[in-house]
Amino acid sequence: MQKNINIKNKRARFEYELLETFTAGIVLAGTEIKSIRYGKASITESFCEFNDRGELFVINMQIDEYSHASHFNHKPKAERKLLLNKRELKKLHKEVKTTGLTIVPLTLFINDRGLAKIQIALAKGKKLYDKRETIKDRDNKRNLDRIKKSFNA
Repeated sequence: MQKNINIKNKRARFEYELLETFTAGIVLAGTEIKSIRYGKASITESFCEFNDRGELFVINMQIDEYSHASHFNHKPKAERKLLLNKRELKKLHKEVKTTGLTIVPLTLFINDRGLAKIQIALAKGKKLYDKRETIKDRDNKRNLDRIKKSFNA
């Protein structure tokens, strides 16, 4: 079992322009939290959606089945409820409804009390030219760091 669990969604920062972040709890079954503690989860293709009662769910989050469980194991791609304050839920729901923004998960981690948390962001989709700009900035930074390192060495 790993000490520090920090599962990231690297595609989210490339595909979306992040506007505001929130930290939410997740409603999990016993075998799900055990799989997360072993690092057997993925949030790369996941997104968040509201249901008709105004509850926020993370969809398409992959949590592999726990290897030591009996036949009472969980489904790997089930919808999982997110826990936020009522004020935060209302704000997110209003932003998604009116401006057409999306909610994407950024990181899945276990806090110091041993609870699974997910960091979500209110995001706006990037255009193709914005993505090219991101790639160009990343390459320029890498080249600049390489030049600095060779100059200092």
